[in-house]
Amino acid sequence: MAPKTLEEVLKSLPKGIKDDNLIVGYESKDDAAVYKINDEVSIIETLDFFPSMVEDPYLFGQIAATNSLSDVWAMGGKPVMALNIAAFPDGMNPETIGKVLKGGAEKVIEAGCTLCGGHTIVDETPKYGLSVTGIVDTKKILTNNGVKAGDKIILTKPLGVGILLTAHQCEVDTKEDFDAAVKSMTTLNKYAAEILFKYNVSALTDVTGFGLFNHLNEMLDGKQSAKLYIDKIPTVNANVKKYAEDDYYTGGAIRNEDAIKDKIDFGNTPEWIKQVGYDPQTSGGLLCSISSEDADKAMSELAKLEIRSEIIGEVIEKSNKAIYLA
Repeated sequence: MAPKTLEEVLKSLPKGIKDDNLIVGYESKDDAAVYKINDEVSIIETLDFFPSMVEDPYLFGQIAATNSLSDVWAMGGKPVMALNIAAFPDGMNPETIGKVLKGGAEKVIEAGCTLCGGHTIVDETPKYGLSVTGIVDTKKILTNNGVKAGDKIILTKPLGVGILLTAHQCEVDTKEDFDAAVKSMTTLNKYAAEILFKYNVSALTDVTGFGLFNHLNEMLDGKQSAKLYIDKIPTVNANVKKYAEDDYYTGGAIRNEDAIKDKIDFGNTPEWIKQVGYDPQTSGGLLCSISSEDADKAMSELAKLEIRSEIIGEVIEKSNKAIYLA
């Protein structure tokens, strides 16, 4: 019988030669692949690119690169080498292309990573991103599904970027709204990750296109449940609430809702908070399951960063629903 879903198609693909050194690969829903070199060092490989969601080509380059680099930190590693992957229309102004690549290169340098070249094709829609190689201590690889009951859940960037960008595209936002979204999207997860790596982290991922609720569900992996604190879910600014209440959300948010809503007990959660939880994030923050003993210590350091982190909930024993809001 032919596969009916994308997940079934992916599972049906040939996996190549079995290699016991491939620690994280096809079978996982993790952020990147991990290949063991020896007992001390493993390699992280990831790739991400997408069309522009902003008009400014330099900002687009910064956002896309920041997003691409994030998966290495989400695996507990450090990015060391990157390659550009890009598509531009035939005849596009070289200065515009240069601005995209400059924005990306600056974020690669800020990450402490080396940019080594890349590959570009002709396409009607501009697209840009990076293929990134990272390294990680083989004994300290972090996956996205190691949560433990009793852990606290930390989110290192506020939510609502997708809602703010939708309002921007509809020309109902303010300059302050757009600037706040850009600030979030261009802030490397490097700084939060370096703090979290000091502590007893059980699981780590980054919140991107599937939104908070779906990424959290992947972390729980059917093994545990989670309780989220409604009043602790952070937003980029106060206007996220207004725009969510006015239905400025994306098609991606609707797909995210369809995928996860039956696994959530919302209690008395306001509708706008639900939309924030479904909202696709571009270059979102890290979502961390961390021991309760270390959560406050980590937060005391995270609080010194420009972008606000928050303890948004806790991991509980597996129950009827994956996520409970209270």
